[in-house]
Amino acid sequence: MLLWTGVSLLFPLIALLMKIPIRQMVLLWIALSGGGFHWFWHDTHNVSSIPDALHVSSSVIEDMPLQAAGFIASEVEIDGDRAQFVMRVTSIHHVGSHSNKVENHISEQVIVHIKLAAKQEQQLAAAWQRGDAILLHGSLKAPAKAGNFGSFDYSEYLHTQEIHWLFKGAGATSLQRQEAPLWNRYTLFRWNDQLREQLGQKMEDAFTSLHHAGYMKGLVLGVTDELDPATYNEFTQLGLTHILAISGMHVAVYAATLLYLLKLLRVSRETSLTIVMVLIPAYVLLTGASPSVVRAGIMAMIGLFAARRGLLKDGLNILSISALLMLLWNPYYMLSVSFQLSFLVTGGLLIYMPLMKPFFTKWPLLIGGEVAITITAQLVSFPMTVFYFNQFSLLSFAANFVLVPLITYIVLPLGTVAMGMAFLWGAGARILAWPAEKLNDLTFWLVKWLNADDAYVSIWPSSSILWVMAYYAALYSVLYWLKTWLTSRRQTDDISIVVSSNPTTSPVHTGLAASAEWAAVLQTAHEPEGAGKFAHQQWNGYRYMALALSGIVWLGILCIGYQSPDERGTGVVQYLDVGQGDSILITTPGGKHILVDGGGTMDFATGKNAWRKRTDPYDVGADTIVPLLKQRGVHRLDAVILTHGDHDHAGGLQAVLDQIPVSTLFFNGTLTEKAPFRKLLSTALDKRIKLYGAHHSMEWELDPETKIRFLYPFKLEENESAQLPVIKEQNHYSVAMILEMEGASFLFTGDMDDAAESLLLSELTHSSSGVKAQETPGAARKAIDVMKVAHHGSKYSTSEEWLSYWQPRVAVISVGASNTYGHPNKAVLERLAEVDSAIYRTDTMGEVQIRVQQGKLSVRYQRKREQRDTK
Repeated sequence: MLLWTGVSLLFPLIALLMKIPIRQMVLLWIALSGGGFHWFWHDTHNVSSIPDALHVSSSVIEDMPLQAAGFIASEVEIDGDRAQFVMRVTSIHHVGSHSNKVENHISEQVIVHIKLAAKQEQQLAAAWQRGDAILLHGSLKAPAKAGNFGSFDYSEYLHTQEIHWLFKGAGATSLQRQEAPLWNRYTLFRWNDQLREQLGQKMEDAFTSLHHAGYMKGLVLGVTDELDPATYNEFTQLGLTHILAISGMHVAVYAATLLYLLKLLRVSRETSLTIVMVLIPAYVLLTGASPSVVRAGIMAMIGLFAARRGLLKDGLNILSISALLMLLWNPYYMLSVSFQLSFLVTGGLLIYMPLMKPFFTKWPLLIGGEVAITITAQLVSFPMTVFYFNQFSLLSFAANFVLVPLITYIVLPLGTVAMGMAFLWGAGARILAWPAEKLNDLTFWLVKWLNADDAYVSIWPSSSILWVMAYYAALYSVLYWLKTWLTSRRQTDDISIVVSSNPTTSPVHTGLAASAEWAAVLQTAHEPEGAGKFAHQQWNGYRYMALALSGIVWLGILCIGYQSPDERGTGVVQYLDVGQGDSILITTPGGKHILVDGGGTMDFATGKNAWRKRTDPYDVGADTIVPLLKQRGVHRLDAVILTHGDHDHAGGLQAVLDQIPVSTLFFNGTLTEKAPFRKLLSTALDKRIKLYGAHHSMEWELDPETKIRFLYPFKLEENESAQLPVIKEQNHYSVAMILEMEGASFLFTGDMDDAAESLLLSELTHSSSGVKAQETPGAARKAIDVMKVAHHGSKYSTSEEWLSYWQPRVAVISVGASNTYGHPNKAVLERLAEVDSAIYRTDTMGEVQIRVQQGKLSVRYQRKREQRDTK
């Protein structure tokens, strides 16, 4: 309401300054106010009715045994040991002695996760379809909120889908199919799913490998769940994911092909436009109805209708009408990345292309148009790409220029025709698919080759919407003045030619298409040539100044957006929430970045449980740590410190080394027998990352205010072969170190066990090389400010002697929620309380950030967003 009031008060001022007619400003105010109140009404009604139906509060609803009846409201996705779909719940009740008698009728969607108990259950789940009436037993769980600052919030995302709960079922037997009515709200979508499945099967028949078939399904049908994850990531890095998402390009090709075929059949123009306009919704539905294809479909239908009626066709008006219709239907489209990128790029092409065209008027039409569209699309999409994905490949232009026409005009039609041919003649379909496969192989090779060198990938921290708006304004100014300068230069060249051939003839009388600006400069057709040249030169001077100023501003905006957030004079230690594991990002006052451990997700889908493995399993490095590093503007890690080789500390670092430049890697100087750890070290060697075995008494000064002193492990004796020792039990050899930064001290302990703690304490109490415990003889040792509790709070670490020695004022426990190990141990928590340590836990608080400046600590954590100071 405050925002609306402020904007309302500014409208008259804007109208006065810009001399906009009052009527137009009033209409604009009404439109904005109506849109705002439409959002407000929609959002206030987007609440769950399940707690009221069960007569309980949301805080106690989780893990209650429940029975829900309703319909499957989406396609059923089966991946490894999980079946997932959306269910519309029509009634729900608590499974208890008395509640079964009461039916609580509602209409609310939930996400259903059913963990399959055996491989045979995959076949049972494959028979479930959209529109099935079902009875489901299980429990509700609230969607996970973001565990780290700025990370993806699954709960907020589902809120925009009007979904508030996850329904967890155990085994395929938890779902019972009921007799369904012949027609319900999902029948049409069920038929559409069946058609998509049949078309996908024909695509598999036409193409020889599942890799090609999965790629073509994504390209033609918008079915991306069978696309190879590695291929998708490579396309993403080059900014080519728009090729794999059904969008305006696909709708345009589809509509143009239909119009051409109807023309060959000698169908009248009006009838052809009507037929295509009617068939476009079918194509939108068939390809999954994502926001981008819905936008393209609505625009195409409006454009075809306008063409049929002979009405004025204005691209921006059509785009605006499409956005208005979509937002009236669902205002949450505004928060969809697909919606934003689709409308911004389309609007950008409509606005910026007229400014770009003059640069390519002398090029061959086909090449010039393609280059102009590619450059404009790249410039327009750039700020939103880095805003959401925090990276941009400098080779993106080349990749789009070469691959988009190849895929759009050759591969896409070949794949579509081959799929259709498979219904009639299998051998003919494979003949048509063969050249498409060869072109796909060429595409995959080219994408991999362009991604081979990480030097072309730039990392951009998350910026503000104001930065995005400033970028677009500055870009428009640059292109406008460039176009003005180019137009003036070409007119001058043309005028010089005419004057030299007929000196007595004025340019105004030559019939040249001189601009109004040039005519104004000349003042009169009989103005002397010298005066005209002088005025023209002065006008050009203003153009050059405006162009130079616009270019400087635009480049300045780019530089500001590329720079990491400036924390000069402040050190930050960020204990990331990576589940049951450790990962800590340190940013020094001088701007250096150090990552301590990289978390890791344990993989139990091996051997007889291999069927449980997911197609694209969650990887904490690729899915959490790398996006956070990019978002926070970490262009390079000055060091990665791996405390030991266990997977919950080392597993996520493979993705970090693959995607983030790293200067140095410290580890404990030992090897493990596990292949992922050896691959990690091999990657470090391939990338020429400096490797150091950290050991006691080793020191590293990062900048004048920051120093790291390694305390453990003790240096191992080298064997005769000079090879690193292979140690199976890595916890005992975890790297322990002290970070001294801005007058505060941080102790990092990895997964040290109590035996390692005893060894280190013995050395520290008998050696002057330990922590500078005494400033003067007999003085009390200075306590550690912050300690990372060893081994996630295990009972085998953090002994009384250890705590008595360090006396940490703040203790941080990196631990996974609902872990099966019982971490943190109750006895450890009690021992920490005895030494009066303030305890922060990632399982309940999410990411914990500690800022230090001149010895003063400021602690904040993600969940509850509370903050307090420790002096």
